[in-house]
Amino acid sequence: MIAITEYAGRDVAVYGLGRTGLAAARALKAGKAKVHAWDDNEASRAKAEAEGIPISDLNKRDWQSFAALVLSPGIPLTHPQPHRLVRLAEMTNVPVVGDMELFARAVQSLPERGRPKIIGITGTNGKSTTTALIGHILKECGLDVHVGGNIGTGVLDLPALSANGYYVLELSSYQLDLTKSLRCDVSVLLNMSPDHLDRHGGMDGYVAAKKRIFRNQGAGDTAIIGFDDKYAQAIAMSLAQGGEMRLARISSEFALGRGVSAIDGKLFDSLANNAVRVGDLADSATLPGRHNWQNAAAAYAACRALGLDPGRIFAAILTFPGLAHRMEQVGEIDGVRFVNDSKATNAQAAEQALRAYPRVYWIAGGQAKAGGIEPLMPLMDRVAKAYFVGEAADDFARTLDGKASHETCGTLDKAVARALEDAKASGEENPIILLSPACASFDQFKDFEARGDAFREAVETLGGDALRPVMRESA
Repeated sequence: MIAITEYAGRDVAVYGLGRTGLAAARALKAGKAKVHAWDDNEASRAKAEAEGIPISDLNKRDWQSFAALVLSPGIPLTHPQPHRLVRLAEMTNVPVVGDMELFARAVQSLPERGRPKIIGITGTNGKSTTTALIGHILKECGLDVHVGGNIGTGVLDLPALSANGYYVLELSSYQLDLTKSLRCDVSVLLNMSPDHLDRHGGMDGYVAAKKRIFRNQGAGDTAIIGFDDKYAQAIAMSLAQGGEMRLARISSEFALGRGVSAIDGKLFDSLANNAVRVGDLADSATLPGRHNWQNAAAAYAACRALGLDPGRIFAAILTFPGLAHRMEQVGEIDGVRFVNDSKATNAQAAEQALRAYPRVYWIAGGQAKAGGIEPLMPLMDRVAKAYFVGEAADDFARTLDGKASHETCGTLDKAVARALEDAKASGEENPIILLSPACASFDQFKDFEARGDAFREAVETLGGDALRPVMRESA
């Protein structure tokens, strides 16, 4: 745990007692702050109280006594409208901060020679995989690495700050909105496409939130930016004109004159202008497709910025075990392969999964995002048949009428069963059943992890003793 001593002896409100809120409350309590924690959910309050976190109804408190409101990132800060407690804090001049800001200030309070390395990763898609991949590479290279933030462990639950530590942090736009003081030694912005627009008041607000990852970088720091979409390109060009940090572009589409490219899976390092082929990402079993090549290029560039040897970096990339629910190879039944990409909660993420395979039996649906699956229509030649589930099933079926074979299944277990029947009857060699929903999960599941677990369970139930791990072809 990283104890937060900034508010020792002072009253601090903590609102939202999920993973990050609990971590913040524990860290503040360890730093001798007087914690007043609250969550509107009774079960969340009970869990916190069982851990010894002081519970206090913030709706009934005198806010003049609070030194800060620590807000969980899931709570609206500005849009669609500020949460009622945010408005209370603003009316009483109580600063509103997040867990990442507390972490940043704790780092800032250290002498420069006692400061750990901070690697921050954000983007619309791919940030969890890239964060985990960077952490894996650094660990394989023998460094003292701690991975967390928006992935896995809350940042304040990570081990205490040390001069030799490397903190690899996934940063969501919600977290960045609550962060002013974070300075990353290496920052990564993978890509940008419209997402969470209701929480940021539109695309301009979303872009502004993501740009905060570069906010405090200076000479000696490195900014790594994807160059495959117009929003990230514009940010890269603005930083090139006015930023003090080193700038490294990465791409899985373009051969860059200066940067890191992953063209058709071939990784090229041109950070020193002359392009050097590093290796072939086709040799990785867990990073298929162009989007994962971009993730690998970003991880490689980040580790190069930290001074690691190119050969050691690439060797570590090839041993990356991958992440659950992100192009996860679940197994195969009678030669039919199952891929769990439940994390694909929007059309842009599903597009990357569809592009990774020449032909799939595609399971999609849930709570649709704006635009539905219309952006995926150019890829329907890759879809042998689609199986739709959840709230979006009927709308998605209408979108696909006349464009691709499809079936409305309603539930995930039925979709898996029907897809298996069709794939086995197709006579294709190693057909692939892909769960890449292009939707949020909340109509039928608690979150995308629960949806991915349900997919895996359905496969295991159908397969029984016939279920086998996917065997990677030799390169």
